[in-house]
Amino acid sequence: MSHQTGIKANDALKKVFAKCRDGKIRVLKVSIENEELVPASSSKPVGKWQDDYDKMVKPLIVENQPAYILYRLDSKSPDSGYDWLFISWSPDIAPIRQKMLYASTKATLKQEFGTASIKEELHGTVPEDITLEGYRRHKRNDAAPAPLTTAEEELAELKKTTINTDYSVETRHQTLSGVAFPVTDEAEQAITDLGKGLHEYVQLKIDLEEEKIHLVMACEVSLDKLPTKVPSDAARYHLYNFKHTHEGDYIESIVFIYSMPGYSCSIKERMLYSSCKAPLLDLIQSLGVNITKKLEVNSGDELADMLEDPPTIKETAATTPATPSTPSAPIQSMPEKKSKQKRSCVLS
Repeated sequence: MSHQTGIKANDALKKVFAKCRDGKIRVLKVSIENEELVPASSSKPVGKWQDDYDKMVKPLIVENQPAYILYRLDSKSPDSGYDWLFISWSPDIAPIRQKMLYASTKATLKQEFGTASIKEELHGTVPEDITLEGYRRHKRNDAAPAPLTTAEEELAELKKTTINTDYSVETRHQTLSGVAFPVTDEAEQAITDLGKGLHEYVQLKIDLEEEKIHLVMACEVSLDKLPTKVPSDAARYHLYNFKHTHEGDYIESIVFIYSMPGYSCSIKERMLYSSCKAPLLDLIQSLGVNITKKLEVNSGDELADMLEDPPTIKETAATTPATPSTPSAPIQSMPEKKSKQKRSCVLS
């Protein structure tokens, strides 16, 4: 899920856009200033696009400042005129708030410029990423078959090995990959609500006597507080909406966490949690919640690694921009969903 800030192009930038459509501009750098998209600099074409590229793009790069760069190619499309390359420059050393602001405003800039004219996109975190050679390397990589992510491989394997199951709170089912314990209505509702953005965090547990999966809690939890939610003396399943940036886009990714504190749990508990995990994942997917990454941890301290190894997915048509809304002040934190009201913490 990606979000927009509501920041719009000012009048000066709109006038430059008109010149771009007339073919008078080779490269245009766009920045965010005072909650507006503004033209930072532009250059006219001199030679062929390949000859102009490094001469015109490299001087626009500021080492620690994100920016957008629109570069005009020489090819044309019948309906939209000249083809353009959209470059999103987001250096690793830039302030996190700046990176989040630019990531959240990218979709708006593309819409105002004209998405039909943007034929390719290039994202860079180091200068070498957006040189002419970096662009050619990007095209070669795009032409190669995309490898499956770990999550996609696991899901494909799960679909191969799991028998179709009718989940209900009255019965349990044996599958090739484990035991499908019934999930309570309250737990199913919390999972569904998390998929809708009403919760950031859901914790589930297995009642070993009833052989059912129950809701423990559903609430809002910041990433730094997430480790405190992992019990040190009992196994749990967790779902967490992890907010981060990837290739210049603001992303919300659902992470499934299976916590098992080693031998402090009984053999029965360890076996049941292990056996129920795959069928539970299948149920979660069937409720419309797309799991991007799966983690297995012994303690909450291990979740700190999520900061260093965030889920990396390339969202396509499934990415749904939120309705833009104009902020009253510069963005200070990750965008909030304006159209959805968060529910208070639910404890079962």
